[in-house]
Amino acid sequence: MSVLVDRKTRLVVQGITGKEGTFHTSQMTAYGKYVVAGVTPGKGGLKYKGNDKDKLKYEVPIYNSVADAVKLSRANTSVIFVPPAFAADAIIEAAEAGIKTIICITEGIPTSDMVRAYNYIKDKDVHLVGPNCPGVISPGKCKVGIMPAFIHRSGRVGVISRSGTLTYEAVGQLTALKIGQSTCIGIGGDPVIGTRFVDAFKLFADDRDTDGIVMIGEIGGTAEEEAAAWVKKNYKKPVVAFIAGQTAPPGRRMGHAGAIISGGKGTAEEKMKALKAAGITVVKSPADIGITMAEALGIKVKSKKVTKKVEQNIGKNADKKTAKKDKKTLKKEKKKDKPKHKKKDKKKHKKR
Repeated sequence: MSVLVDRKTRLVVQGITGKEGTFHTSQMTAYGKYVVAGVTPGKGGLKYKGNDKDKLKYEVPIYNSVADAVKLSRANTSVIFVPPAFAADAIIEAAEAGIKTIICITEGIPTSDMVRAYNYIKDKDVHLVGPNCPGVISPGKCKVGIMPAFIHRSGRVGVISRSGTLTYEAVGQLTALKIGQSTCIGIGGDPVIGTRFVDAFKLFADDRDTDGIVMIGEIGGTAEEEAAAWVKKNYKKPVVAFIAGQTAPPGRRMGHAGAIISGGKGTAEEKMKALKAAGITVVKSPADIGITMAEALGIKVKSKKVTKKVEQNIGKNADKKTAKKDKKTLKKEKKKDKPKHKKKDKKKHKKR
């Protein structure tokens, strides 16, 4: 099983004809035939194939509204690539049209706009992920967002993260250790988001095919502490956590809009303490996420050194061309790593 997105997902892309929308839709159409519609007001009726730079794997019908996409293409999930000034309205439009899962990739949405959008959907039967997030992927089934698909591997570990980049790092390590993922959720790093850690944990708690969870938090807010309290009472499977921003000075924003220590609260130390008290395994370095999860699951690993990044990228569901390129690069790296002094010594010996 998986959560939020799976083989039943029918995706509508809001902002599909824009630069970002086109590029990432080309990647999603390459991953599977679940993109059923796109929305760009004024371009309804177009059969979109992408542009000269980014071609879609198949034609996607364009509609003027999400309501039309739901009615005519039976879309049930939306991904949003519209500019920040219009993103909150795009969220509301998707919810009004009956979309059940809304994934907002857009970064830089004004907080006041997000408060309005959040208040509109909070009492509805809607899952909002984001904004300012990489999206959601259930490897081998469905990818909705901007994450590189080829580093993922289908399996039984869930990933919940406020950081996009650290999500890829954790997934890369898991895949290198042949530990697959059930679903990876990038919840986003803004102050106002639709899915918090607790919400994501509840989704995984109902998924019997998820055996453990990697949680990546960061400084600012109290989301990690709330999750720790919930996990302590309700979740008994292994959880491995990392908190980013351990050396961040108070009062200074680090990366995401929500990553700021204010009023002495939201420090990495406080969060790590709360997580440990809940029985969660906390690592101090992101480099230890994969090996620590392997140990928590009782998986024997020959070496504590996680393989090179190129090896991490060769996942079970890797694109064949990408995998071949990665393997060639790996061979070249291995040749470079071979010591050359032996050949030199032989030449010197012959001269003598």
